[in-house]
Amino acid sequence: MQHYLSKIKKIKNKFGKFNHSEIDNVLNVLDNSNTDYVKKLESLFCKIFKVKYAIACNSGTSGLHSALAALNLKKDDEVIVPGLTVVMDAYAALHLGATPIFADVDEETYLITADTIKKKLSKRTKAIIVVSLQGLPVDIDPIMKLAKSRGIAVIEDNAQDMLGTYKGKISGTNGHISVWSFENKKHLSGATEGGMITTNSKKFAEKIRKFSGIGYKNMTASGGRTSLSISMVQDPNYERFDTVGLNYRMPQIVAAVCYAQLKDSKKIVKRRIEVAKYFSRAIKESKILVQQKKPKNTKHSHYTFASRLIDSKKVKWKELYNIYKLKTGHGFYGACVCPHLEPSIKQHMRRIGCYNCKKVSKNCFCTKKNYLPVAEKIQKQILQFKTNYRDLDLAKKNANILKNILKKIESESK
Repeated sequence: MQHYLSKIKKIKNKFGKFNHSEIDNVLNVLDNSNTDYVKKLESLFCKIFKVKYAIACNSGTSGLHSALAALNLKKDDEVIVPGLTVVMDAYAALHLGATPIFADVDEETYLITADTIKKKLSKRTKAIIVVSLQGLPVDIDPIMKLAKSRGIAVIEDNAQDMLGTYKGKISGTNGHISVWSFENKKHLSGATEGGMITTNSKKFAEKIRKFSGIGYKNMTASGGRTSLSISMVQDPNYERFDTVGLNYRMPQIVAAVCYAQLKDSKKIVKRRIEVAKYFSRAIKESKILVQQKKPKNTKHSHYTFASRLIDSKKVKWKELYNIYKLKTGHGFYGACVCPHLEPSIKQHMRRIGCYNCKKVSKNCFCTKKNYLPVAEKIQKQILQFKTNYRDLDLAKKNANILKNILKKIESESK
């Protein structure tokens, strides 16, 4: 085992991605340790986020699927999702036979709001998924008030947020169910994939745990399979399953990595916020880029540093990207295509019917442009700069490269 440890430490020194706590935990798992890191991770999550139930899963996407499954959605039920996010929120609804209804977003925060949701409500609306895009918490209170008045469940997709706050309360603790992602670039990285689902509802927790745990009948809200006698398990008449579920359980190795990182989560988030400040200062005087607006009552956890290109006459998105890379900048990411315009969603909705008219048509209104004018406009303007730097000097260097490029572009355009 020491031989493997020395090899892993060499890798750690070369890339600097994982610390010794993560490595030690993984080695414990590989050494057939009896430590249940999934249980430890769930318990610590409950403690930090002050929630009653936490269910570990193998990805944020499977978490969304499990969360919606707990609501017992039926065919033609509707789930309102943001018009600016990745497609996974819509996929979760579609896999359960429900219909995703896309709501527009605020131009400055990029987030879904109570006002944009209100325009999409119908008698068939059973759930609302809100997304804390780029780590900025949603203005959740008006949304919860609206949902309560209609008896609608609210699911918080916190895949890009970790320890952000809304009115002093941790984001992801306001809705009925919340989902986190531990994909490789997220605040917590399971080294591959991973996720967490939280709720204060015992009923939802038990349904989620069973659905994501192959449907074992003896699973409970607060834990995995309860201990059973060998004689019972080996009995050929023992019936194991009472729920149709899927195997979305988190592997122990992933839990071992995430558990070590969760204990350091405050430091991890603080580092990302520090990096975001460098980029914020870099574009502060710019008339080309404007950063994602952060309301005063929120704390942004900065999955990325997000901004918009508001003057494309001076420089185009792709042109700025190429200049930044040429000057040895690390590049930046564009926002994902609005989900209602993704080919997978358009093809599916054309088969089952338009979001609005419910008619099967190749030219339905909802798969055309300008269905969500704000989301479609800003999606093409957004630039996302990485914040997961281990080396702060390297982050400063990239921010300064950006600052100098913007100054030069603006001076040449006068």
